[in-house]
Amino acid sequence: MKRFSGYRIGIAQGESVLFSDFATGGAMWEGEGPRQTTAPVTFAEPFRSEPAVHVTLTMWDVANSANARIDVSAADVRCDGFVILFRTWGDTRVARVRVGWLAIGPVRDDEDWEVG
Repeated sequence: MKRFSGYRIGIAQGESVLFSDFATGGAMWEGEGPRQTTAPVTFAEPFRSEPAVHVTLTMWDVANSANARIDVSAADVRCDGFVILFRTWGDTRVARVRVGWLAIGPVRDDEDWEVG
């Protein structure tokens, strides 16, 4: 469990279309075996420390001729952003994916002051 004490809590959220490989014949649609893609996300305002980040599929378009094998996660979480990591494998054919994300963590307050 991540605990925040004595700080204001901020929430940042957004969505990212990771790829649309159907139209271009990209690796997620035409390839086989392990494949992955990443998408960097930069927060509009940095958190005071690393936030808790949740990612989820908000749209997926997958061929019905094979099993739908999809793994989506947040990687390299930092105060100023993170990386969306999407993976698939086997004969899964993924045409398009959109991912939503939510980051929750402590943020700076106007009344904060630093002692140097």
